[in-house]
Amino acid sequence: MLKHLTPVILLSALTACSTPMERRQANGNEDYLNAGRSAPLVIPQGLKTPTYSREYSIPPLGPKADPSLVGNQLDIRPPLQILPMAEGTHVEEGSDNIKIVVESVDSKINLKQEIFDYLQDFLNRRHIGIARADFASGKIDTDWIQYDEVIDSNLWGDDKIYQLRQKYEFDVQVRPHGRTGAIVIKLLAHEESYNGNKQDIALTANDKRRYTIDMLNSTVAYMSLKRDQATKAREREQSLGIHVALEQGEQNFYLADADFDKVWNRLRIVLPEMGFDITDMDRSKDMMFLSYDDNAGFWSSLWNDTELPLEKGNYRLMLERTTNSEQTRILLRDISDKPLDNKVIDGVYKAFSELMSEDRKVR
Repeated sequence: MLKHLTPVILLSALTACSTPMERRQANGNEDYLNAGRSAPLVIPQGLKTPTYSREYSIPPLGPKADPSLVGNQLDIRPPLQILPMAEGTHVEEGSDNIKIVVESVDSKINLKQEIFDYLQDFLNRRHIGIARADFASGKIDTDWIQYDEVIDSNLWGDDKIYQLRQKYEFDVQVRPHGRTGAIVIKLLAHEESYNGNKQDIALTANDKRRYTIDMLNSTVAYMSLKRDQATKAREREQSLGIHVALEQGEQNFYLADADFDKVWNRLRIVLPEMGFDITDMDRSKDMMFLSYDDNAGFWSSLWNDTELPLEKGNYRLMLERTTNSEQTRILLRDISDKPLDNKVIDGVYKAFSELMSEDRKVR
């Protein structure tokens, strides 16, 4: 069947096509490979040898140089740049693999689980099959990843396809303390074929590094996107107000509808606005030490000269976790850790609950 092609495509089909292998080679011939060394200039007897400039002299090869990289064996493509764009990442290179060092950016999230989920989600979004996913060992092996490119478009028949197939291994390694980990990306298998005929390709270390860096950059770019989204979500959540109820009993206290960390962070903002000076904090005991000055100018101007029913002095503010992880108790006591009078707790409640429930702008 005759294919319907535009004039531009028709013109392209008539021109010579190049395979991906040929694109890595310089244009022109390699006649210089067969050329022998030229004989030195013979100076007739009685004439002086001219002074030669060494400006264009070719320096000798270094000990690490590969002398076989000449002609069509020389890859002229520029090296790929490693782009560790995700927050909390940097890169360590090996001979045939790349290690991405990943640091935890949220202490409440298991780093290994975070990385593992990102990798699986990335592969699924790219429609890449997963041959093995073992969380215990941290290994993820891809199925064959296939790339097809039309090299020669035939007007009356089938197109000639250059096909590239690869498999990769992702190895997630997290240190025992859980704050730092790494992803090792390795090229496991590589096949190339043209028009159904398998090409005999022997990849060099540079070839493997190039393919691995390409996969690395795609992976880190996706991780960067997901971490940015998670950071913005946390910021939005932290900006929302926290409802606080007054719980009355033998000793009155405040009950905040939020987890411990969110309440702790919001108190660091709210308490100074109420006229308290946070003199010390002890996370191990879930305690803040406060100093209150009843002449606090900010409080008076904010609440129409209405002062808190507190005497000038030092206080303790205790946080207690509840059986419900989304609720936290807040207890206000004097410096000797004795409960305050319930009338004082009730008198502070209105101003305290209004500031705690106020939404804040995300900067």
